[in-house]
Amino acid sequence: MNILFIHQNFPGQFKHLSVALAKEGHHVVALTLRVKEPTTWNGVRILPYTILRKTPQKTHPWVTDFDSKVTRAESCYVAAKKLKETGYQPDIIIAHPGWGESLFLRDVWPKARIGLYCELFHLADYPHMNFDPEFGRKDPEVEALRIRLKNLNNQMHFEIAQAGISPTHFQADTFPEPFRSKISVIHDGIDTDMIRRNQWASYQLPEGGALTRKDEVITFVNRNLEPYRGYHIFMRALPRLLKARPNAQILIVGGDGVSYGSAPRDGATWKQIFVDEVRGQISDADWARVHFLGRIPYKKFIELLQLSRAHVYLTYPFVLSWSLFEAMCAETAIVASNTEPVREAVRHDETGRLIDFFDGDALVAEVCGLLDSAEARARLGRAARAHIRDTYDLKTICLPKQMEWVHALAAMSV
Repeated sequence: MNILFIHQNFPGQFKHLSVALAKEGHHVVALTLRVKEPTTWNGVRILPYTILRKTPQKTHPWVTDFDSKVTRAESCYVAAKKLKETGYQPDIIIAHPGWGESLFLRDVWPKARIGLYCELFHLADYPHMNFDPEFGRKDPEVEALRIRLKNLNNQMHFEIAQAGISPTHFQADTFPEPFRSKISVIHDGIDTDMIRRNQWASYQLPEGGALTRKDEVITFVNRNLEPYRGYHIFMRALPRLLKARPNAQILIVGGDGVSYGSAPRDGATWKQIFVDEVRGQISDADWARVHFLGRIPYKKFIELLQLSRAHVYLTYPFVLSWSLFEAMCAETAIVASNTEPVREAVRHDETGRLIDFFDGDALVAEVCGLLDSAEARARLGRAARAHIRDTYDLKTICLPKQMEWVHALAAMSV
């Protein structure tokens, strides 16, 4: 089969699936913004497309998001037309529609089956909106209207797609019927052979010195340090945590940007805002035990998880992070927010400890409880890894199911 992947940052969530399909003998092509020149990666032919319109357009602020998606869709459409002129005809198109690129591909290839990576349908009711009252919108009724318009991209994709795939039930269940019934819940997959406990793990700190499993290490990981992932809750608990654990080293991973929520005003960063808020409560000696690592290579990230004694994961009701699954796979003891997406992966006192998202005191108490009990850490860590292996293993569970999904998509009528 000819299989075309669409992802603005390919391979993204298609990292394993695209390569597996190429190894199976299919002709796999990807259109993406990520490269500037055509290239081949693990048997996948990767072709670039470029944004055609780069000057701002005058639009109503409620549809600015959709305007950017149509701009990308137009650019991808033009690239697809040129690809079609070479004689290329995909049997299947597998797209992440989140940035709009795939909106007009049915117009280019009317006979292709289209499968969508269904990451999230934006809902305007609680707890999807105004979960965190500190950052709630001043006019939630108006915000609900904007959120509905944000789904224009999703709604238009429903009309052209035969099927969807979503990594968790929480994410799939945000989508409305009748399209929800077309979505298969299959996680992207965790490589449990590669990610595992390592008693010899160590981590070299940027300022010098190395940490090992003999050190009391607490980890907190975000793609970007922001309220959507509970950064403010963790930082406000930090003074109490440092006082309670005078030997603990705190490793914080994450960039200064914004992945999901709104950016702070006046050009500030969420990272610095909450550093400034708590810094006066922390002595210089204690602050020296707090290490902001920024974004780190994946290999270093796994090393960090392997030596962590307690890993804190907090999130709004939103897309679940791969980092939670990876920490569980490394047998790290988890303290996580008791929010709906997390409950899908973590069972309280079985595969981790769950706390109220906003309860900093509970966060400190649970982390300290785990640090005081090697038996509890080992028990929860083993159970967490077993759960990941039995439910989300890449090679034995997720990738085979993804391949089945692709072949089922190929058999569907247009």
